[in-house]
Amino acid sequence: MEFLTADGEQQYTALVRAGGRLVVGLDFDGTLAPIVEDPARAHIHADGPAVLEELSERVRAIAVITGRPARQVLALGGLEEVGAAIGDRGRELFVLGQYGNERWSSTRRRILTPAPPRGLAAFERDLPELLRRHDAEAAHVEDKGLAVAVHTRRLPDGRAVFDRLLPALTGLAARHGLAVEPGRHVVEVRAPGMHKGGAVRGLAQELEAGAFLFVGDDLGDVAAFEAVAELREGGMPGLLVCSGSEEERALMDLADAVVPGPEGVLSFLTALSADLAEAAG
Repeated sequence: MEFLTADGEQQYTALVRAGGRLVVGLDFDGTLAPIVEDPARAHIHADGPAVLEELSERVRAIAVITGRPARQVLALGGLEEVGAAIGDRGRELFVLGQYGNERWSSTRRRILTPAPPRGLAAFERDLPELLRRHDAEAAHVEDKGLAVAVHTRRLPDGRAVFDRLLPALTGLAARHGLAVEPGRHVVEVRAPGMHKGGAVRGLAQELEAGAFLFVGDDLGDVAAFEAVAELREGGMPGLLVCSGSEEERALMDLADAVVPGPEGVLSFLTALSADLAEAAG
């Protein structure tokens, strides 16, 4: 692992020292699962379940915090089974879907979700006409229940279409009282205030965290990084790790450390687990 900040190593040491008070937050796509052309095939890395189960014995809790619906991530990650194994060890796994607005845990194994935001249905009615006007009818539209995502990755000129659609989608979202979150060849439209930063702050308070680690890979993780930075400014040890990609470098300037994609993330978590075990004696 390459530390990017002057105090990255010190923060890592403080996390290890915190031991069983450490909360680990992880994005899913690009962090635990590789980025693929078809989002429905973004399965967790083969080593992921075993690594998460082993790490769970050393920390207060693990939370997968994702923009995807919780049900999708549970299926793609096999996380219901992972959660059962972690629960059997007396530990906790959380899956916070839709930027923290949906919640599943290994203790309470059902998904809690709010009603869709006002304005979303009207936005969806207006969306096909907007796509036609911008020659983007072939873009994939994903209804996520609490949000709508417009994907351009599978288009031959995906980046150009993304650049063309972003300002138009931003304007349409604003007219319906909604917010926009751009990502890797995807624009997500959802209610204002739906972001991973709130999920991080809520978990830190709920679990009385003594330290917080967050690993992410793109723009949707910026709010989580900022929340951990705020916790750190308040005196809590915190480490920010970027799952690096040549495609999206938005987090590089914020991160304490960078690792090479999901494989690097799991290698890092394995090393962390070993260091926590050694520190505990």
